[in-house]
Amino acid sequence: MALSYLRSSSSRSANLLKPLSSGLSLRSPISTDTTPITVETSVPFTSHRCDAPSRSVETNPKELLTFFRDMALMRRMEIAADSLYKAKLIRGFCHLYDGQEAFAVGMEAAITKKDCIITAYRDHCTFMGRGGTLLEVFAELMGRQAGCSKGKGGSMHFYKKDSNFYGGHGIVGAQVPLGCGLAFAQKYSKDETVTFAMYGDGAANQGQLFEALNISALWDLPAILVCENNHYGMGTAEWRAAKSPAYYKRGDYVPGLKVDGMDALAVKQACKFAKEHALKSGPIILEMDTYRYHGHSMSDPGSTYRTRDEISGVRQERDPIERIRKLILSHDLASEKELKDIEKEVRKEVDDAITRAKESPMPEPSKLFTNVYAKGLGVESFGADRKEVRATLP
Repeated sequence: MALSYLRSSSSRSANLLKPLSSGLSLRSPISTDTTPITVETSVPFTSHRCDAPSRSVETNPKELLTFFRDMALMRRMEIAADSLYKAKLIRGFCHLYDGQEAFAVGMEAAITKKDCIITAYRDHCTFMGRGGTLLEVFAELMGRQAGCSKGKGGSMHFYKKDSNFYGGHGIVGAQVPLGCGLAFAQKYSKDETVTFAMYGDGAANQGQLFEALNISALWDLPAILVCENNHYGMGTAEWRAAKSPAYYKRGDYVPGLKVDGMDALAVKQACKFAKEHALKSGPIILEMDTYRYHGHSMSDPGSTYRTRDEISGVRQERDPIERIRKLILSHDLASEKELKDIEKEVRKEVDDAITRAKESPMPEPSKLFTNVYAKGLGVESFGADRKEVRATLP
């Protein structure tokens, strides 16, 4: 089946302000083709205190092409962020997600925007999956007003309230109790939604995680705890930090499921299963077996505690984008050239977004005093001697 694109300069600009997948414009029937295709996951699910879901996943041409485009866009975005950081246009902490894109797109395919998501500091692609724009991403990374947090949050603090994305948190593991609190609110309001609280293997030994899980289990909260296990907590291999690195079993009395986090369709199946379980029976743990290509952050070269052969081996054998590319080609949904054209288009979109983000002004210095206290309380700012009032905060 042929795949072709209609593009104009005006539509390219408009696409920057649209959610992730809305820029995919197809002339052929493939754009709306939802003819079922059944695909088997790369490896079986491994379960703890629950029956594993089926390895057979139903998908369709539209979904596969959307997966490909969305992950290609995420990948290009993160690579561009690397370059901007090295050019000193991005300052501070910056944690990249390239290699882990399958979880972001697979999870979104199984849930709705009414479901809540909260994560740690590797949050750029999760924000995009929730409907964020490239302009908001790059402007926030560069500390500009057009950013999703008005340039005040930076890489680690992306938010999108209208899509129930609650960040973006820099304190290791601290987002998990907050996520369980969101799940409590969901159960209290009886709105039949769930919360995905994500954390890395480096946070899996945090005491607050187990405290939050315990009370979630006691109250049967619709909380799904997701360990994105990329096998290195900063520069420490999982086996050096955890006596039991089988994180999906860590809940003991709480069911768990181990998933190939590099397989977008396996992620979709697991998240669908987890949502159904959480609404009916309370919390569940998902362990996503994934891998990051970059170091922990931009200050980490990522090659001192693992070999380059290890990284290239994962790229060759498990890369999430290449897996979807092979599925598309094997089912004759698009040609190799057409997929290359998508990647070229994505590259152009990213470049255009960066240009626009650079044009956005920096926040005014007075904005330092906003979003700190509730408005209208008459809070005053004093000098160091506590005698001279310097400002009354809005």
